[in-house]
Amino acid sequence: MFHDVYDVIVVGAGHAGSEAAAAAANMGSKTLLVTMNLQNIAQMSCNPAMGGIAKGQIVREIDALGGYSGIVSDTSAIQFKMLNKSKGPAMWSPRVQSDRMRFAEDWRLLLERTPNLDFYQEMVSGILLEGDKVVGVKTSLGIEIRSKTVVLTNGTFLNGLIHIGDKNFGGGRAGEKAATGITEQLVSLGFDSGRMKTGTPPRVDGRSLDFSKMVEQPGDENPEKFSYLDITKPLTKQRSCHMSYTSPEVHDLLREGFDRSPMFNGRIKSLGPRYCPSIEDKINRFADKDRHQLFIEPEGWNTVEVYVNGFSTSLPEDVQYRALKSVDGFENVKFFRPGYAIEYDYFPPTQLRHTLETKLVSGLYFAGQINGTTGYEEAGSQGLMAGINASLKVQEKEPFILKRDEAYIGVLIDDLITKGTEEPYRMFTSRAEYRTLLRQDNADLRLTPKGYELGLASEKRLRRMEEKHEAAKNFVSFFKETSVSPEKINPILEANESSPVNQSGKLFKIFARPNISMSDIRKVDAVDAYIVSNNLDNEVIEQTEIQVKYSGYIAKEKNNADKLSRLEYVKIPEGFDYSKIKSMSFEAREKLKKIQPTTVSQASRISGVSPNDISVLLVYMGR
Repeated sequence: MFHDVYDVIVVGAGHAGSEAAAAAANMGSKTLLVTMNLQNIAQMSCNPAMGGIAKGQIVREIDALGGYSGIVSDTSAIQFKMLNKSKGPAMWSPRVQSDRMRFAEDWRLLLERTPNLDFYQEMVSGILLEGDKVVGVKTSLGIEIRSKTVVLTNGTFLNGLIHIGDKNFGGGRAGEKAATGITEQLVSLGFDSGRMKTGTPPRVDGRSLDFSKMVEQPGDENPEKFSYLDITKPLTKQRSCHMSYTSPEVHDLLREGFDRSPMFNGRIKSLGPRYCPSIEDKINRFADKDRHQLFIEPEGWNTVEVYVNGFSTSLPEDVQYRALKSVDGFENVKFFRPGYAIEYDYFPPTQLRHTLETKLVSGLYFAGQINGTTGYEEAGSQGLMAGINASLKVQEKEPFILKRDEAYIGVLIDDLITKGTEEPYRMFTSRAEYRTLLRQDNADLRLTPKGYELGLASEKRLRRMEEKHEAAKNFVSFFKETSVSPEKINPILEANESSPVNQSGKLFKIFARPNISMSDIRKVDAVDAYIVSNNLDNEVIEQTEIQVKYSGYIAKEKNNADKLSRLEYVKIPEGFDYSKIKSMSFEAREKLKKIQPTTVSQASRISGVSPNDISVLLVYMGR
């Protein structure tokens, strides 16, 4: 029925579990994916979308390393948008609306085509241990399955409790039962656990809405895509979303149910995501605002089901319905299902190493919402890293860790294990101190060579990246070496209200001006001729424009990263005794003892550890 001993068992088949299973199997590990319902692999439990601010960068990083999220996002997309295009490229963030059913189907089919991967449908109720080492899992039917490593990606299922008004019932998602046994066992082993909350809005019947009363939100005129591979193509047709607003009347109707709201009557005790609050939370916290945006998102190409983004709620169903009927365009709304909140167990991530392996149990990895994160993208990236590192551990190879200046994934994991989180963690561009280096356009240049070394990114992917890199480098050189005369360039400069020049100069200097775009500079015959004769695609053209226009910022940030990385190489011995350093603050000693950082750089990022504490530590270590 099963292999005698698997290399990796992945528990849970959401976004984290799917990426973990794919990564481990693609790296040659005998892998088993165990989930409570094989029909729900890679289910989009909340909004039907991938990417967004900072999250889009993560999807591109997953893709660059050889994960599947970017490919599936492309094949199941119904709309593409590049957000923040009016800002600098460090802020550009790709996002797709997805066909919910096609997304899950495409993920499942990709996994089924992945060699070394077995599937099993059952609830895992605990892990098997020998001393402090994991040796497999135990199912609710009492079946023991042996493995060398285990990755737990339980999402919102660990003792999940669903709330709708004053009703609550066990469940990991609407219509699915909660998972029990794992939390209790881990706590008995000495793990700390906590509770978190997330919520979801009602889904409604699109046929009952009047879209003429809403603001249409179309996709980009020239849509791009997520994956760097050419096996996916940009959309040629798209479905629009729509925007409407709440009103004082809607808010008053919602307030009528506050006394029956689990958020306010004490039934929900855990913290929800700060940056994705429920509608009742928004009304309560932002009492001065008389309206909030609602984004009306189709759930797929052919379904009439619609997701009401911005109306996440756990209020009683009758209150949700009455309030939503007062929104413009929703006067005749019919519900498919009401919104609800869900509370679930998580494990504060300071109990993990940078590999996402637990400090207490060797070979046991946590990824996704079990670590206190929110979002498909954050989960997928952790699953990828846990799957990679579980596979490397079995192969007795060096672990794979991304630094903060190498990837948003590196920022995410370092934040989690160094600072921990007491509310669902969401990635933002502002969390990354090197965001000019960590752009969505260059994730392949940053990470594909690493993915190839791991055996995860294909040779085809690597060659494509190298060709793009070489072509962009040559195009930048062309701008540095090619001069343009005043009579050719001045008409272009004057048309863009940019100062004319009185002598010939290099194109690089002209193009670096903030108000001169690639479409402007292409009016110089030599530039357009170069693009045509070298058959340059949009990726190379965009990469070149960024390299020219932001070269100063990129060089400065790279220099800062190189300076700070010195401390990354100052390793702290395992089990280091901080109690001996009496000149260090008590709080710093306590935090360092708890988190056990592996480098001085990581130690410096722990809240409560001051620059002075780091100086004392360096002196004590003889540095």
